[in-house]
Amino acid sequence: MVRTSKSIRSHVEALAEREPVFARVVETHGVPEPRSSERGAQTLLRTIVGQQVSVAAARSMWAKLEAAFGSPPDLAKLLAASDEELRAAGMSRQKSGYIRSLAELVISGELDLESLPADDEEAIALLTKIKGIGRWSAEIYLLFAEGRADVFPAGDLAVLVELGRLLGLPAKPSEKQLRELAEAWRPYRGAAAVLAWHSYNSSVL
Repeated sequence: MVRTSKSIRSHVEALAEREPVFARVVETHGVPEPRSSERGAQTLLRTIVGQQVSVAAARSMWAKLEAAFGSPPDLAKLLAASDEELRAAGMSRQKSGYIRSLAELVISGELDLESLPADDEEAIALLTKIKGIGRWSAEIYLLFAEGRADVFPAGDLAVLVELGRLLGLPAKPSEKQLRELAEAWRPYRGAAAVLAWHSYNSSVL
């Protein structure tokens, strides 16, 4: 759980007792601030809108989407929209397809975001049925929108780079290697990722 100050502190402290590199991160940079996203379709919709564009561009596109389809955007209206209407709201053909995929899965009930499977891998498999939502996006959603404590986005570049550096590895580990190393950090792997981002961001400032 990384969504409250109390929970992230308890998980970080548990990790620091197991792994000295995490203790050094906390000693150097302190305990990370909690981070959370809203559970539900709008967070995933924002993920789709923000893919492969700058933060400023994503904000502009989101504003156009809300102006055209409601605030927050109405999934039924999005599903019924034509390519031209979505293009006028700033969506590319590819993003339009992803948006329709999300809307269709949620409206049909195939994807119930209020009741995802408790098993993380099952939840990831269900979320990745949405076109445009890969494993990394699904893991980020489960970590920050659902607060799942042991979700570990090992494919994240900053996590790979920083944990490789912190662990003194000769080269950036592969995602597979990092997942194997992270087995020792269960059930706090979410906090391990948050500490990696915390260290990475603090180091580059």
